[in-house]
Amino acid sequence: MADPPVIERLLKRDRTITLAGLVVICAIAWTYLFAGAGMGMRPGTWLLPPAQPSAAASPTAGMEMADMDMGVAAPSSPRAWSLGLATLTLAMWWTMMIAMMTPAAAPTILLYARVHRHAQGQAQAQRALAPTGAFAAGYLLVWLAFSLVAAGLQLGLQRSGLVSSLTLSSQSRWLTGGALIAAGLYQLSPLQQACLGHCRAPGAFLARHWRPGAGGAVRLGVLHGAYCVGCCWLLMALLFVGGVMNLVWIAALAILVLGEKLLPGGVWIGRIAGAVLIAGGLATWLS
Repeated sequence: MADPPVIERLLKRDRTITLAGLVVICAIAWTYLFAGAGMGMRPGTWLLPPAQPSAAASPTAGMEMADMDMGVAAPSSPRAWSLGLATLTLAMWWTMMIAMMTPAAAPTILLYARVHRHAQGQAQAQRALAPTGAFAAGYLLVWLAFSLVAAGLQLGLQRSGLVSSLTLSSQSRWLTGGALIAAGLYQLSPLQQACLGHCRAPGAFLARHWRPGAGGAVRLGVLHGAYCVGCCWLLMALLFVGGVMNLVWIAALAILVLGEKLLPGGVWIGRIAGAVLIAGGLATWLS
């Protein structure tokens, strides 16, 4: 059994331990995406032209083409194909959300770790790290729920032909323009600004919604995740515009979210981005 002074020294480094854990999580997520997220896609795949199936192709042939585009072998049962592809797509989306959103959430998670440690008595200090993990888990569970919806939407758009199964990007200028305009308008909306305000003020958020224990930590993480989704969900929909597996596009959106939430002028960054997105959507429709 370790001596109490050793345990105490380790706990005083909980910020470093938490930060290291978040860095590892992000590194694993980005590595998984770079490796193709299990979809048989390689970096640069999004630069290839969309597949052009012939007009006489049957629905079954279209499904087989989608399977080949995604690098997934078509099994004998359509139901098994759907389940396997849906699982991979869900994993891909959740990994993307972890890679993109964890850096923006890191300050709140680190502040939670510090506040929780100071809220505990010395006799309970050894349990200071567990609720921090519970808080992060609650946050990521919300993005899992979002990923479930996004994965279903992606598969539906692929089946309709609006999103290419090869590049995982929009093949319709109406979808592209509509997504850009919708995201831009939402960036300027009161609801987005209210959610962004909670994300930009982690101290006030924790003071208002604090609950003790691991259960309270999960609840707090879920609530923070809900505000985060409320702030960014339409920006995430822009992945259908630039390509769901376009790592450059993913990184650009992640940087936008990071700047909007953490920089002193983040509110104006979001508003300027909204205006640019609206202009881009209108230009797409008029082109």
